Amino acid sequence: MERYYQPEMECASREDMKKLQDERLVKQVRHVWDNVPYYRKKMEEKGVTPDDIKSTADLHKLPFLTKDDLREAYPYGLLGTDLKNCVRIQSTSGTTGRRVVAFYTQKDVNLWEECCARAIVAVGGTNEDVCQVAYGYGLFTGGFGLHGGATKIGATAIPVSSGNTDRQVTILQDFGSTVLCCTPSYAMFIGETLKKKGVDPKTLSLKAGIFGAEPWTEEMRQQIQELLDIKAYDVYGLTEIMGPCVSYECSAQNGMHVNEDHFIIETINPDTGEVIPNGEVGELVFTCITKECCPFIRYRTRDIGVVNTEPCSCGRTFVRMSFLTSSFPSMAQTLLIP
Repeated sequence: MERYYQPEMECASREDMKKLQDERLVKQVRHVWDNVPYYRKKMEEKGVTPDDIKSTADLHKLPFLTKDDLREAYPYGLLGTDLKNCVRIQSTSGTTGRRVVAFYTQKDVNLWEECCARAIVAVGGTNEDVCQVAYGYGLFTGGFGLHGGATKIGATAIPVSSGNTDRQVTILQDFGSTVLCCTPSYAMFIGETLKKKGVDPKTLSLKAGIFGAEPWTEEMRQQIQELLDIKAYDVYGLTEIMGPCVSYECSAQNGMHVNEDHFIIETINPDTGEVIPNGEVGELVFTCITKECCPFIRYRTRDIGVVNTEPCSCGRTFVRMSFLTSSFPSMAQTLLIP
């Protein structure tokens, strides 16, 4: 039987969700106009004001944000509230330039953890589970996100962080971890380590894995499932937008449900910026409609994917997004969700 963390949102009618998005977008655009001079200038340059935004149908009128904007505005230029209201700062590694920084109010943290809780419940997680969080902790968002999601549902979170694979195996065995959270490549490595050590995965309590932070393939999913004797589920997120679980897979394992009460997803032609219909391959663009700190509007992810609006067998009404690639449009056929 399918379980939901917040069924009133995850299973809301499309009409109710659109109404909620319309209301939140209008409010958010006004908030950004009043509190983020950097983005207000971009709006002025495009000749648009908050009065021009009446619903999500007007979203295309607003200017894009890009990673270059984030670097130009570094570190505080895109804050949507006073720094004194921020309770946490996280960031990317900055290996390709200036760090991309994320700021959170306590409300932002709570909403993020709720999104992660939805993902854990979607893979069968309950308050009786033990979640081994082997994503990195620190400035990286992975560890803190899934850790917070686990505690939201009352599960036991083990903040083991990444690395020290022998210790990971010991914890799997000794503490009876039931849900593993890490990157897919590290899940593969843990599985291979089990094999080398002669540990039969069927002797472990593991039942599911939540893997993200890097692209992976369906073939890799099958390998992980065999190596660890679990169901492997994908999650998607960006530091810029929130962290892990902007979207998440359900029991169908057929695309990731976007948390549409917090994020509006668009697909655009990456060359022209033109909005293209759902179901066609394009660059994914996200708008944050509930965040207080860094409330990014029309952020270009540079990730290529497909948005599917067809009903899902799990009962969730959130739209789904495909696995991702940075290649456009050569990977089009592999991205289409059946």
